[in-house]
Amino acid sequence: MPEPTLSKSVYPDQPLASVGAVVFKENRVLLVQRGRPPAQGQWAIPGGRIALGETLQQAAEREIMEETGVVITAREPIFTFDVVERDEQGKVRFHYIVVDLIADYVSGDPRPGDDAADARWVAAEETALLNVNLRTRRLLSIMFQFGEE
Repeated sequence: MPEPTLSKSVYPDQPLASVGAVVFKENRVLLVQRGRPPAQGQWAIPGGRIALGETLQQAAEREIMEETGVVITAREPIFTFDVVERDEQGKVRFHYIVVDLIADYVSGDPRPGDDAADARWVAAEETALLNVNLRTRRLLSIMFQFGEE
């Protein structure tokens, strides 16, 4: 797989394309606790930037392996959103376009890697106890009736 492009993440010149993968195993969803901004400290769908030449599926499979150690088979897109975060002066600090894909679990036990502070399988009732990112919470609730919105 190709390496991610070197375009800068902070104060980018253009929006950065990213993917996430929604993966379930035994009625639990794979989540990571973000180790860096944006959304540092929050639990979210794992993923990251798309490298030049990668398909959405290839990027999702690579990113989930790098971030969690879990092997997946990525399928079709199910949710798209953008993240635009500005600094105190109004300058764009982060701008991501994120495409979340549904994915099948293949193998592996979650462990934090890459920019994740933690990674684990989370049961629906646990989502109320964790600092789950609002978009992640809504996606899981609306599309999968998982957890509480």
